[in-house]
Amino acid sequence: MISKELIENYNLKLADKGLALIQTDDGLSLSSGELSIMADFRDMLPRIKKSNLEREMLVKAARIKGQPMPQTLIDATAGFGEDSLILAAAGFEVRLYEMDEIIAVLLQDCMERALEIPELKDAVGRMTLVCGDSVKAMKKLDYKPDIVLLDPMFPERQKSALIKKKFQLLQKLESPCSMEEELLESAEAAEPKRIVIKRPLKGPYLAGRKPSYSLEGKAIRYDCMVYAR
Repeated sequence: MISKELIENYNLKLADKGLALIQTDDGLSLSSGELSIMADFRDMLPRIKKSNLEREMLVKAARIKGQPMPQTLIDATAGFGEDSLILAAAGFEVRLYEMDEIIAVLLQDCMERALEIPELKDAVGRMTLVCGDSVKAMKKLDYKPDIVLLDPMFPERQKSALIKKKFQLLQKLESPCSMEEELLESAEAAEPKRIVIKRPLKGPYLAGRKPSYSLEGKAIRYDCMVYAR
């Protein structure tokens, strides 16, 4: 559990934004008074069933055929970690980077709670959270990950009114990505075999770079950049 002292320190920083971290028996949440959000992997349980994982487009985009598992993956833009959970459940070893310390502590609390849930324990055990800037970190890794996942925040992908409100709350902490070229260059500096970029279905290529190929769903698209390494 996140310590009371740490929560109080974060709340001093959040006060001028009209936000606060609130700890309850259910977990740690971020509240604006009118709206609150909490990272919670229990909502993901249906998606990480083995029968469903094989149909996940993200897993298909990330997995390198012919290479045994576990494959190592960096989620450079972790957010609340849902994509990382899917990949970890599919057998990937995932290192998650989240630059915003408030989002990171919400995710940390979520992961700690998930370790107590039998259906989530193994997957979360393959996830390592780092609170820090992935753009800087990927340029000085001590290993070469097999895959890097990039999912910059893009408000146009948020559809429902509730999701838009929650996105606006998160925007008070972290703005949508504005350094596309630097993010992609840093991912390439990590020398992965593949970079997977999550995009809105009709959205432009990240930094204008055409991928090796794309996988398309109803609302999102995965652009895959493949490297001979």
